[in-house]
Amino acid sequence: MDILEAQDVTHAATGDRTAFYRLLHRAGVFPPDAPSTIRAFTAGQGQLSVAEMIDRYEIACKPVRDLLVDNLCERQPALDYTSLSAVSRVLGSLFWRNLETHHPGINSLRLPAEVASAWKTRHRTKTTTTRSPDGSTVSVTSPRESARSDLATVRAFYLDLAQWAAEDPARWGPWAAPSPVTSAEANQKKHQRRVKAKIDQRTRERLPALPLLVSASQRNRLQAAAVLAAARQAEPGTVFSVDGQTLFRPVLKSASGAKIWAQELEAPRTAVRAARRDLTHEDHTAFWAWAAIEVLRHTGIRIEELCELSHHSLIQYRLPTTGELVPLLQIAPSKTDQERLILVTCSSIASASRTGRCTRPAS
Repeated sequence: MDILEAQDVTHAATGDRTAFYRLLHRAGVFPPDAPSTIRAFTAGQGQLSVAEMIDRYEIACKPVRDLLVDNLCERQPALDYTSLSAVSRVLGSLFWRNLETHHPGINSLRLPAEVASAWKTRHRTKTTTTRSPDGSTVSVTSPRESARSDLATVRAFYLDLAQWAAEDPARWGPWAAPSPVTSAEANQKKHQRRVKAKIDQRTRERLPALPLLVSASQRNRLQAAAVLAAARQAEPGTVFSVDGQTLFRPVLKSASGAKIWAQELEAPRTAVRAARRDLTHEDHTAFWAWAAIEVLRHTGIRIEELCELSHHSLIQYRLPTTGELVPLLQIAPSKTDQERLILVTCSSIASASRTGRCTRPAS
């Protein structure tokens, strides 16, 4: 708690959450081999290897563990990292680790009928532990939405081993076994229809709220831009008012033109983090939230496709009949693996021009 409090205090004074750690490190409080910055404790470890993915589930049978690693390594070139991690979770945790938990010592993929049936019964549901308002824990059992797709993953695993065993009997032959999942159990047509119906119903329920979302994002964007503009006009150490807000622009020890900070005068003294606002970040976030909403609702593209957009996505096409230049938005292939071109309307260009940010790079 003392470290967290020190972090809040130093962030309020300097805008840097890691300054307290550097000061303690320079004072010799930590051992000589301690990292020089606190980022060493919070930085992401990057993508896991296939072996690390499987080892997360602590599989007891080493031959099966090695088999799962080899299987995923064979499939890795055809899968992206997210899909590969999802398959490793199904095979390593939901399938084999579950079998080891309920059948200690199991070491063969040739499952007896009662063992396979019991596993499929357990897999249809999941238990979630939640905490009630009075502090007690409650376990809730609910159907597993991904149960049928997980069964299809396990069936594909068995079918891959059977096919590879015919091509390389010495390596894969000992593991070839009948699949515990039948083709009917892995059929996802009915499940896909249910998922599509649920998505369509969710869209119908949320569609009436779209105008409110659009107006709120537009209002938030304009308000954030107005507050930032007023803060830039105000001198450090002065108070300024805009849109009914009274803010104080503090004097920073290390002046930097990259960010504009402001202090809420009426904020509680204990809420140090809430009282201090990064107006530059607020303006940046408000603009790109508005831009994402506008692009999504006007084009209907997927979020993955939106993240791939850049200024290179805007291209020109000259009509062969009139010679007129038509602006087009090029959508990179995503789930459908089909490239698309969407006509950019004049209203969209005018709206972007009014924001004054047409040249801002996409993120």
